[in-house]
Amino acid sequence: MADESKKKKSRWLWPLGVTATGLTGAAVVLLRGCWHNKMSWPVRSHGYSYQVCMGCGIKRLFDEKAFCAYGPYRYDLNGLIAWDRAHQGETYPQEERPAS
Repeated sequence: MADESKKKKSRWLWPLGVTATGLTGAAVVLLRGCWHNKMSWPVRSHGYSYQVCMGCGIKRLFDEKAFCAYGPYRYDLNGLIAWDRAHQGETYPQEERPAS
């Protein structure tokens, strides 16, 4: 009789686990949104290069010399330019400085 109760528990336990996994996956997709894994080629405007996500349209600055994206993701290009000007003394963009 103990074997019968184990079989009954295992019948409903497996579908419950699959349902919980599916709901968790759906929640991650809904909360996370776009993963920005398909970016466009760099576009140049206002003296800055940036890339655009082909999925959601968000933008990110692009360094042509190092050929890599940098900075935060934002929908507003003017906000990205303001962020870059505020952080200009940091790593990006790489400025050429005369040797002293």
